[in-house]
Amino acid sequence: MVLSGVAAALHARLPELGDRIAETIRADVEAYQDESLIPFESLRRSCTANADLVLGHFHRKGVADPSPARDTGRIRAEQGMPLADTLHAYRIGFELLWSEILEEARAHPEVSDAELVSQSADIWALFGLYAEAVAAAHRETSAELTLQREARRSALVEALFTGVIADRTTLWEAARELGLPEHGSYAVAVATATAPGEEPLTGIETALRQSQLASAWRLLPHQQIGVVALTAPDAEQTCVRVLRRARARVGLSPGVASLRDVPQALRFARLALAGLPGTAPGVARFDDNPLAMLAAAAPAEAAQLVETVLGPVIALPAAERARLLETLEHWFAAAGSAADAAGSLFVHPNTVRYRLRRVEELTGRSLADPRTVADLGAALAAVRSTGVD
Repeated sequence: MVLSGVAAALHARLPELGDRIAETIRADVEAYQDESLIPFESLRRSCTANADLVLGHFHRKGVADPSPARDTGRIRAEQGMPLADTLHAYRIGFELLWSEILEEARAHPEVSDAELVSQSADIWALFGLYAEAVAAAHRETSAELTLQREARRSALVEALFTGVIADRTTLWEAARELGLPEHGSYAVAVATATAPGEEPLTGIETALRQSQLASAWRLLPHQQIGVVALTAPDAEQTCVRVLRRARARVGLSPGVASLRDVPQALRFARLALAGLPGTAPGVARFDDNPLAMLAAAAPAEAAQLVETVLGPVIALPAAERARLLETLEHWFAAAGSAADAAGSLFVHPNTVRYRLRRVEELTGRSLADPRTVADLGAALAAVRSTGVD
């Protein structure tokens, strides 16, 4: 080839050329100046290998081998160097090498200016080929590393939820890797997936982080579960606001003082979710209605409680049953005020009183007796958890 003599001369001083390219890149690309991120020896080896690759193209026959370029992309991805900075550095290296080729060509009379112009198109086509190899390898490696990190992160979250991690040192290491504080209060959230493997809380970790709340999540076939660090006085309220914006059905546990308590908090969060009425999106906190949570925790016992306390009411025709249960719900919500219950039901207070007397007649229990009120309150919570309407 026309430039074979030029390439051979430069190849003879390849180690020094690799050093100069590496030094130029380090001086011109800020991201490459961090020795802890990209050791100079790693950069020098890469520059030397890529210079050898390009020079070999001019004095060796055969198809261009992009292996060194792919190695550059892979290594930079493993070192955490962004693709844009990697390609910027690669271009600088190519430009410096081309300038060296032009300088050396002056000492070779057989190389005319016209031939150099012709070869410039070849060199930049070669740059495009190798830059594409760098980019492809960088993207592939970055994707693999992301999958590995996500798999490890998911495994660590699973270990927290199952209680596999118990000793203090391992808990600290897991918390650090997950970006969670080792100490403080934590809450667990559980959201129902609308389809297997579908995230009901898409982007929740980022949304919480933007609200200064660290969290770690795991996607199960029918649920998405996460632990949230409550590091500020109003953190729980902030967490609830962010969860509500997701428009999913979510259960939230009470705060726990240690990551060791995450498995128990997960149970509370699932109970809160089970106690969330209806089918619409919403966030149910365990602490909002502990009685309903207890009913959800023991479905068989809850069904028996309903039968024991409200059996005659449940046995009524559907329309009358629903009317009496709704009246009881509004009466409890109104703290026992028939007038206030009537207002929320849009009926006359005497209508409420008549329905309450009907409940007393059917159940044989007096609403003037605090024990009856307690039993009915528990039974109503059990009605919601068992789905009776």
